[in-house]
Amino acid sequence: MTRATTLRRGAAAVVLAAALLVSGCTGDSESTPTSSGSDSSMFTNPVVRTDAPDPQAIQVGDTWYLFHTNSGGRNVPVLTSANLVDWAEAGDALPALPDWADAGKTWAPEAIQLAPEEFLLYYTVAGRESGRQCVGRAVASAPQGPYRDDSTGPLICQADLGGAIDASPFRDTDGSLWLLWKNDGNAIGVDTWLWSQRLSDDGLTLVGEPTKLLKQTEPWEGTLIEGPFFHRQDGRLLLFFAANAYDRAEYAEGYAVCESPTGPCVKAAENPILKSTDAASGPGHASMVVKDGRTWLLYHAWPPGQEGSTDPGRQVWLDEVTWVDGKPVVKGPTASPQPRP
Repeated sequence: MTRATTLRRGAAAVVLAAALLVSGCTGDSESTPTSSGSDSSMFTNPVVRTDAPDPQAIQVGDTWYLFHTNSGGRNVPVLTSANLVDWAEAGDALPALPDWADAGKTWAPEAIQLAPEEFLLYYTVAGRESGRQCVGRAVASAPQGPYRDDSTGPLICQADLGGAIDASPFRDTDGSLWLLWKNDGNAIGVDTWLWSQRLSDDGLTLVGEPTKLLKQTEPWEGTLIEGPFFHRQDGRLLLFFAANAYDRAEYAEGYAVCESPTGPCVKAAENPILKSTDAASGPGHASMVVKDGRTWLLYHAWPPGQEGSTDPGRQVWLDEVTWVDGKPVVKGPTASPQPRP
């Protein structure tokens, strides 16, 4: 090989390296936009690339509001989007905790709109008296907050069952309000049940008695199930849930079919319907949104091999759900370009 040939190849390598840098092929996932190249009709996951566990979103007007577990010094971080893909931080939805709660473990917030200027936020927080995680509720006149909890104690605690976490509100087709949650049994080595109970019309108090719906029973679920939410599809009531350890690749999402909000519920034979792939690890603790007739699953997942990390942590993924013979089929996790909602 001549010296001239060597110089030409070296120059070509420099040009190629520069081209790769300009095109963004740096291997840094943080620099990859959610839009797919120049095609604005496509997007790529994850849609939130920072640590944003346990995501739930509601639509008010033309704006989506996403809430997630505490991070960055915020009790309940809230993000906004016009399209479910491009999200911007919008502050702390719950800037002050009630007097009975301690900061630092404010988990899995979920919001619901009851009237044009009436919003409720259910959230998990450290109960000072019980020493366990408990469920609180807060109110606001705008979807992004600030929400305020004026209660003198938790809405639900179940300290003897390990605590109460992962509350999820649901308005059924008859107008009734319900709340789902999990007793945090794995914190003390007992069963983890998913519970439901009727809410008052203003959503601030519970009515009647709680009902046990499901607990961990299947090998894929490990020692726990959690993160429940209801969704009606073509009249059928579906109960979605996550299972297994949140910081392991085995974490996954399943569902059951329920006769009513108080059960009975039967788990789907095809569970789990969302599990780890080469693109994402430990997907779960989901919520469901419907936009223009298409159903989407919002959920968190780890970069493969980084389970349990805090940077980037659990990122938010968005994948479409199709309905085959009334059963949900999740097209993911996938990091390949797909049409926007």
